[in-house]
Amino acid sequence: MTELKLLTPDDKLAEIRRLYYATTKQTIRRDLERAMQLLKSMSSEEERERAAVYMDGLSQMRSDWARQGKDRRTKAKK
Repeated sequence: MTELKLLTPDDKLAEIRRLYYATTKQTIRRDLERAMQLLKSMSSEEERERAAVYMDGLSQMRSDWARQGKDRRTKAKK
């Protein structure tokens, strides 16, 4: 049987940070979903505040990449 490791608040933040720096256009949806799960599992507002900058960055990347895709489709139709 596989042993499940409980993550500490610092482990959760480190994983969100790792996702932020490692995400790509192809993995952003999966990475943001995982980061959201980790954020929701944080027990205090203080912990969530520490992760906020990375969550905002992931969200911004998703928006930027989605907008770029729409711009390309619009140009291709013209």
